[in-house]
Amino acid sequence: MNWFFITLGYSGLFPKAPGTMGSLVALIIGIPALAYLGSQLMFTLTLLISAIAVKEINKYELRTNSHDDKRIVIDELAGMWLALSIAPGVMLGYDEIFSYDNGFLAQAVLAFVFFRFFDIKKPSIIGKIDRKMSGGLGVMGDDIVAGFAAGISSALVWQLILKLQQYLS
Repeated sequence: MNWFFITLGYSGLFPKAPGTMGSLVALIIGIPALAYLGSQLMFTLTLLISAIAVKEINKYELRTNSHDDKRIVIDELAGMWLALSIAPGVMLGYDEIFSYDNGFLAQAVLAFVFFRFFDIKKPSIIGKIDRKMSGGLGVMGDDIVAGFAAGISSALVWQLILKLQQYLS
């Protein structure tokens, strides 16, 4: 169970760009989860998953004597789900998810793009957490902060898009 969990259903075993694959799997699972659970419950569930992940990653690192194995992608789920619960954090039914007029999918894609940017580039405190913290908290911490930054960034960009549409019409 531990390996299945920390590799996000083995998506971290993808040979090329396991972090991107884990983020994509998290997005695919996260869209219907957000529509069904709502942003507050998804946010809370993400924090619970993150706490469990820290413990499981600590056990894995003790067993293998390696830090931040690239196959561990449960941190991508935490970051993506935080970004999703912040940015397009609206309560929609399944029939409304694929409606273009509410912007849900556009915001989800923006959240994905911003999360991957922050997770790969690791600017500011994200990089500091990645370099300085050890164990499960270090593995999870940078992605959690990247998820917050991605959620806020995508929400701001979406609001800018709405303002521009309003201005141009």
